[in-house]
Amino acid sequence: MNKNVTKAILGVIQTMMDRVMDRVLISDPFVAEKHHANKPLYAALVPDEIFKGSHFERRFVTPFGDVWEKLAVQVALAYHGHCTQGASVQGTIGEESLRRIQEVLNRLEHGVNGKKKEKPNWDNELSYILAGGGNPIPVSVTCDILIESNLTGKTYSFELKAPLPNSDQTKVSKEKMFKLLAMNEHKVNNAYYALVYNPYGKNKEDYSWSFPKRWFDMTNDSSVLIGEEFWDLIGGKGTYQSFIKEINKLGTTYKERIYREFLGIEPPENNNNYTLK
Repeated sequence: MNKNVTKAILGVIQTMMDRVMDRVLISDPFVAEKHHANKPLYAALVPDEIFKGSHFERRFVTPFGDVWEKLAVQVALAYHGHCTQGASVQGTIGEESLRRIQEVLNRLEHGVNGKKKEKPNWDNELSYILAGGGNPIPVSVTCDILIESNLTGKTYSFELKAPLPNSDQTKVSKEKMFKLLAMNEHKVNNAYYALVYNPYGKNKEDYSWSFPKRWFDMTNDSSVLIGEEFWDLIGGKGTYQSFIKEINKLGTTYKERIYREFLGIEPPENNNNYTLK
């Protein structure tokens, strides 16, 4: 395991958590008197501790909104040497290939000429699109994550999603991936639809959220990465397990601080029952 990758993981999480703690303890603490004045009915009916918890939650959720992308960028920088968030890739695509991209997506979404919706098959779909060609049309695609690897000499693009994405998000991602790989300039070697972890188990076949399955064969498509295989690709073998280990260690520290410094109580014996797996 690359020590720089471990350091990158710790750096992102610690920086964000320290900012949250500074805000809830110093710059924007929960003030009971202010809460009583602003919401006297609530204060009369519900213990202050409940609203103190929601005060913390609101100040925690916002800075952690794009934590996965920030983590991925720092891990990839440490391992591959170059990674960009929100990179724009410009090139040209043959007119017929562009038409075929829309045809493929329509067949998956609606079916064509009275036929049932087709089942996704990444390799067959991509081969059909690449065979289209035609007059070149300028195209620009914005990637969630773009890695230009010093290790392999290849360029990898990732559509990086939380584990339960909706159908519309997934359709947009697949269209972007097709366009990146259909560019005449061959600016991207591999394009992936990546989920940061699998809430249903360790294996791809365990994944059972239905919406992305409309667009990808989540078990068999080579363009789909879930959990460990994504993190190990961008950070080297063992990255995912190291990531889990480091997050759980940090969790123990910050949970105790939150109990003592923010809630003003001693941590219960079972405060570390939940860990990432």
